[in-house]
Formats: sequence, C-alpha cells, structure tokens
Amino acid sequence: MSIRDDLQELWDLYVAAYRSKNASGCAAIFTDNAEMHSPYGPPARGRAAIEALHEIWVQHAGPNKTLQVIEAGNSGNLAWTLAAYSEGEAVGNGTSLSVFEHQAGGGWLIRMCSLNSTDATG
Repeated sequence: MSIRDDLQELWDLYVAAYRSKNASGCAAIFTDNAEMHSPYGPPARGRAAIEALHEIWVQHAGPNKTLQVIEAGNSGNLAWTLAAYSEGEAVGNGTSLSVFEHQAGGGWLIRMCSLNSTDATG
C-alpha cells in the first residue's frame, strides 16, 4: 500500500469519528504532543486540548464531512498530507496540511495539523 493510501485510511477513521460525534476518536489519530492550528478555534496543543476542541466542533457535525488526500509523501519517520476537507457552506471547507510521525508500535499519528479555510468567513 502507498503512503497516500495509508494516510487516507487514517483520515477515513477521523471522518468516521467526526460524523459520529466522537471527539476522543478524532483526537486518537494525534500524538500526545500534537498541535492543531485552525481558523475555527484557538490553537490546540496536546491530545487533550485537541479532544476538547473537537468536543465543540462535533456538536455541529453532520453526515457530510469529507476529507480527501490530494498529495502525500514521506521520508523516514515523517510523512505529510495535503488534504481537502468539506462540511458544506454552513460549516466550512478548506485544506489541511498535516505532518505525521511513524509510531514505534507501527502506524502513523498526526504531530502537526494546520487547517486552512477556503471560505470567505473562515
């Protein structure tokens, strides 16, 4: 499987958790010391802060959330994705640039995530 496919699978887990309003499931794809920067809220540092931010966001979650990897790459224990996200005009659309770290037990988790709105209000 390609790195793009591996990371899309992780994003698919995130989307499933988001759609089901599961903030801890959303945060589970982030490292303990991850950072998330977003136009939709304050910076979140650490998995607990990312989960708390998602607690707010998933209250408004609908069934239409999508997240599709546009480009991906990796070198050693680091990987990255540029992904398009959408929840429709009422909530927001944009891109996510994320850096992943390969974990000792296998698999990837997000270390740094930047959401970038393509909406005029975001």
